[in-house]
Amino acid sequence: MRLAPGTPLDFRWRKWDGSPHWEHECVYLGSDEWGDWVGQRIGSHSFRPGREVTLRSPSVMMLPAGRQDHVLTFNGSPELTRVYIDVAWDVRWPEGGLPTAIDMDLDVVRRLDGRGVYIDDEDEWQEHRVLYGYPPDVVEALEATARDLERRVRALEPPFDEATADRWLGALARLDSNA
Repeated sequence: MRLAPGTPLDFRWRKWDGSPHWEHECVYLGSDEWGDWVGQRIGSHSFRPGREVTLRSPSVMMLPAGRQDHVLTFNGSPELTRVYIDVAWDVRWPEGGLPTAIDMDLDVVRRLDGRGVYIDDEDEWQEHRVLYGYPPDVVEALEATARDLERRVRALEPPFDEATADRWLGALARLDSNA
């Protein structure tokens, strides 16, 4: 375990060129066979240059074990976006440091409002792969990752299933009730 459950931390995203992107106020929740889990409480902040969001529902994020190509987020009620997966590069938790990742624009989304499961921000992906000069092997790998994640989310394969979401959203709720 990296930290004690409930330990506050920041999760920092950047863009391919190293510029800052989203930063999330989180707490460490624990780990399982899928990876390390952090949570954002209602009222937590997420911000990037030019924008700040105050969470109106709890969310949990998983940094996958043995993979560095995505970060899974489950949102609690009342959010209609239940699953949001950032396709990423260089997802890591350096020893003694804080979690970081490079946002690569593509996202896999599962909504509860009838829109279902889809890959989002493909227009931004196309624009940024030229702007930032993503290497062809990175483009190929991440497009395959997005398609694979979309298939797995659609099939509700663990850890993209409701039981996993409920487990970790429950862990966040228990931290809040013990505070």
